[in-house]
Amino acid sequence: MSETPPSNWPDLAGRIEGDRHILPVRVYFEDTDFTGLVYHANFLKFAERGRSDFIRNLGIDHRSLENPVEGDPAVFVVRRIEVDYLKPAHIDEVLEVVTHCAEIGGATLILSQEVRRDGVPLARLKVSVVLVSKAGKPQRLGHLVRDALERFVKVRD
Repeated sequence: MSETPPSNWPDLAGRIEGDRHILPVRVYFEDTDFTGLVYHANFLKFAERGRSDFIRNLGIDHRSLENPVEGDPAVFVVRRIEVDYLKPAHIDEVLEVVTHCAEIGGATLILSQEVRRDGVPLARLKVSVVLVSKAGKPQRLGHLVRDALERFVKVRD
């Protein structure tokens, strides 16, 4: 039997505030290395969750891209990531992944992300993702994606 979550239950997909998506993430033991700090690759995982939930909160889920009403099936793939690690994170801390869409191209989105603790940036990322067909060919971003993102950034072609 499924219960309705209490009214203070957190939104597992984060929230949109202005032109940014904010996803809270707790650091677990599995996220840390032998020093007790978050292992560097786990910042990439936190950022991936932020990007996925940002898109999900805009009404676009991966299944709708893979099984579109019109057009060919497509998925987002990461083309490039730039990361600046600024400060460490520790077990049990609650972090926030802040995601902003910086640019929209023909088939590409460039997302700026920060992993923060109490508003202090711990890592900054610039991520380029490309929409590709199941065969791996770049696909133009359709109306579903463009319409959802147009309020966040000026669209360029």
